[in-house]
Amino acid sequence: MTSLWWPLHGLRLTTGDLVLTAMTEADLDEVAAVLPDDLELNPRATRYPRLPARTWRGAVVHQEYWKSMGAWSPDDWEVYFTVRRDGDVLGLQGLEGPDFRTLRTVDTSSWLATEVRGTGVGKAMRRAVLALAFDHLGAQAAITSAWHDNYGSLGVSRALGYRPNGESLMAREGTDGIDTLLHLRMTWADWVAAGGAPDVHVEGLDAALPLFDLPD
Repeated sequence: MTSLWWPLHGLRLTTGDLVLTAMTEADLDEVAAVLPDDLELNPRATRYPRLPARTWRGAVVHQEYWKSMGAWSPDDWEVYFTVRRDGDVLGLQGLEGPDFRTLRTVDTSSWLATEVRGTGVGKAMRRAVLALAFDHLGAQAAITSAWHDNYGSLGVSRALGYRPNGESLMAREGTDGIDTLLHLRMTWADWVAAGGAPDVHVEGLDAALPLFDLPD
């Protein structure tokens, strides 16, 4: 999908048999339908207790998408990619650039449908957005965070070349108190040393670049 008015929607990443497309409103229902029940949602998101749990969790997905598009600026942006294989939605991969033109640092977030966890999809889709950030947007570092017991996310990060970057204590939804959040960081040099991702194909970026307003 391309748009004269919002060219970000034409951004497409391909790696192996996975296709990541910048999320659009047309994707929302499919994405919400495969949202796993155990996914910890943004604790600051609005809850709707009068709706069934599946419905209000899907509503959060919609609002997070609308917020990311409505609040976009070159200095504080977030794009969600719908991840598909053979047309089927497998999950969502986020890439965020807070104060990006100054810090040149991106953050990532993601989730997968329950049935495709542990199959290598999580690593492939994270690697795809890192290729976009490092090889095409000029990022100098990437950070990520995960709870100490989120072994899948931590395993992906370590396999890609992230290094430990401290930890913090935070309130955790679904618990009676606080828990340990682990932070990791990868530099451009780490990315290159790990081999990068020359097989990731990026389409539609030229049209979208004015939205990032990067220096020449």
